[in-house]
Amino acid sequence: MVLEIVNADSTCGRCGKNSMLTDNVTGERFCGKCGYVITETLQDSGPEWRSFSKEGGADPTRTGAPTSLAMHDRGLATIISPMNKDSSGKPLTSTMKSTIERLRTWDSRSKVNASSDKNLRQALSELSTLKDKLSLSDAVIEKASYIYRKALEKGLVKGRSISALIAASLYAACRDTETPRTLKDVSDAGNIKKKDISRCYRILHQELELKMPVVDPVQCVARIASSIGITEKTKRFAVKVLKDAQAHEESAGKDPMGLAAAALYLSCVKNGEDKTQRDIAEAANVTEVTIRNRYKGLRLDQNMDTMGGK
Repeated sequence: MVLEIVNADSTCGRCGKNSMLTDNVTGERFCGKCGYVITETLQDSGPEWRSFSKEGGADPTRTGAPTSLAMHDRGLATIISPMNKDSSGKPLTSTMKSTIERLRTWDSRSKVNASSDKNLRQALSELSTLKDKLSLSDAVIEKASYIYRKALEKGLVKGRSISALIAASLYAACRDTETPRTLKDVSDAGNIKKKDISRCYRILHQELELKMPVVDPVQCVARIASSIGITEKTKRFAVKVLKDAQAHEESAGKDPMGLAAAALYLSCVKNGEDKTQRDIAEAANVTEVTIRNRYKGLRLDQNMDTMGGK
């Protein structure tokens, strides 16, 4: 039997001694001198949900599952149990059973009564589908949920498509977290017109006063290279080309995905890797004309850099 002193200051109500003990196995709390039992049950001091942290060891927290903006009720909902039994397991009386049934009915109605709640539930359900199709992280989804909730508060959803607005919120979240996903990627994943998403994105940008960082074309290189199997050496040279172009301000105002595709094509030509403009254009979702135009500027920049180095 494992015993421990819970509170040395607590005194026994029968003998007055400061020797209260707790049995961690049975949960009884009793006096170590006279054996007087104060309580027969003890609240569990272990964690309420399993922790898979890398550090290992026992998790001291006693909380429920973490809240999330990606859930319509943020994970704080309560449910009245469908079982007609009380806490001790005894069946309810007929009067109490009818009362609980009525409470269950009102509880279920109150959760989806407002139109905004129904709207949010549908939007977040579509967001979960887009997350799986685009392989996005939880941080991006949390940001997209936050943006959509703000749009809902400002009444931007009225008269607009829920699908287009949640897709625009997701694209804005990708831009904000610097996740390399294009407007076409989101459009294809949600089966929504690119024009509708861009229109909703402009509204979100203006009304919510979003401050979006400039997309770094270097982050797009790895995505294009992995999809068509470009070697690491070629990828590293493409990153060097882009950094040189950024240093000389050659990349200002240009599409980052097109720049990354052109840098990869230039790197393939330099390293003798057999990849055509069509292969890279399809992987980057840009046109071959875009690659040719950006390729000319990047090659000229590299030649000028080489001449300057000499």
